[in-house]
Amino acid sequence: MALEFTDANFKEQVLDSDKLSVIDFWAEWCGPCRAIAPVIEELSKEYNGKVNIGKVNVDYNPQLSINYGVTSIPAILFVKGGQVVDKLVGAQPKGNFVKKIEQHIA
Repeated sequence: MALEFTDANFKEQVLDSDKLSVIDFWAEWCGPCRAIAPVIEELSKEYNGKVNIGKVNVDYNPQLSINYGVTSIPAILFVKGGQVVDKLVGAQPKGNFVKKIEQHIA
């Protein structure tokens, strides 16, 4: 199951992690966000233990959205070594996520 990242746990679970983190910035009212939710869940199972895959609800964690300049959702950030190394915006097919993940865990 995808992790839940918050303003409170983001530093510990994402920035201080030695793994690649894939963060889905989303909201309940966002149709495209709901459309990719099953893909995020699938990826979290497939990459369990290898990649931190989680979600940030922008309505409840506005500081993270501000910090990372997220202005439209869904926005998926790829963070490694505390730095954003890649980004996807908008609903995407699963293959696009897999391609980015494989590129950054190699």
